[in-house]
Amino acid sequence: MIKNVIFDIGNVLTDFRWAEFLADKGFTKEEVERIAKASVLTPVWAELDRGAWSFEEVMAGFVKNDPAIEEKLHQAFDDMTDIVTIRDYSVDWIKELKKQGFRVYYLSNFSEKIERECEKALVFRKETDGGILSWKDKLIKPDPTFYQLLLERYHLIADESVFIDDLEANVEAARKLGIHGIVFQSKEQVQEELNNMR
Repeated sequence: MIKNVIFDIGNVLTDFRWAEFLADKGFTKEEVERIAKASVLTPVWAELDRGAWSFEEVMAGFVKNDPAIEEKLHQAFDDMTDIVTIRDYSVDWIKELKKQGFRVYYLSNFSEKIERECEKALVFRKETDGGILSWKDKLIKPDPTFYQLLLERYHLIADESVFIDDLEANVEAARKLGIHGIVFQSKEQVQEELNNMR
């Protein structure tokens, strides 16, 4: 019996809208693609989420990937307000799940800088029973230790829990620990799958 719903945050409860964010800053389509290839689409971005590197070290990593656009990289990421925005259903959905008797948690790759600068996108957290952002414990999905940490911290039983993420690899990592998994496509699809698990 499923008692615990564990959400990923980005592209499930919020939009990680990095391309639109860069366009909003006035970068052309070509500039957005080049900036992304030096930053968001590289392993260095994972280190931002892991929280083991300082922001200065992360930026140095971006610049090393494409030194010619150093100034643009700073223009892009020195302020990340609204790179993550909340989805309009998130708060109400969590409240609905709580009314249905579920406990609700989050487990997300998320940097300290984006948590601070996109705080309003995370207002749904006050409706949850807890959760972990990766930077605080220096772990990122799909590392099984990250999932295990959530189970242990909140005394959850794997077989009573379901993990929802938009990335198959992250869901598969949860399944390997005995946690049920749903690959997010839409709120309606996830809710239907949850209903079928009860």
